[in-house]
Amino acid sequence: MRLDKFLKVSRLIKRRTLAKEVAVQGRITINGKVAKASSTVKVGDELAIRFGQKIVTARVEELRESVKKEDALKMFTILKEERLEKVEPEFIDDEE
Repeated sequence: MRLDKFLKVSRLIKRRTLAKEVAVQGRITINGKVAKASSTVKVGDELAIRFGQKIVTARVEELRESVKKEDALKMFTILKEERLEKVEPEFIDDEE
């Protein structure tokens, strides 16, 4: 399954277009390697997603094309959440 679709279906990220943007910015890794939106996700893969000053690490538990809201949490397990002390300059958005 494509990374952007998995993130949307599992509800880790609300919209597929947003998941694609986050991947294009290089803020998602699969098993330690920077991932594109089109990267393939498999059961057992470890995803690290940077949300602002937080990095969420999750393991893929199952893949489904569509799920109900209450079943979406079964698709992944949160392994850890890290809070970053300082924002790196390349992630600061000065454009308004």
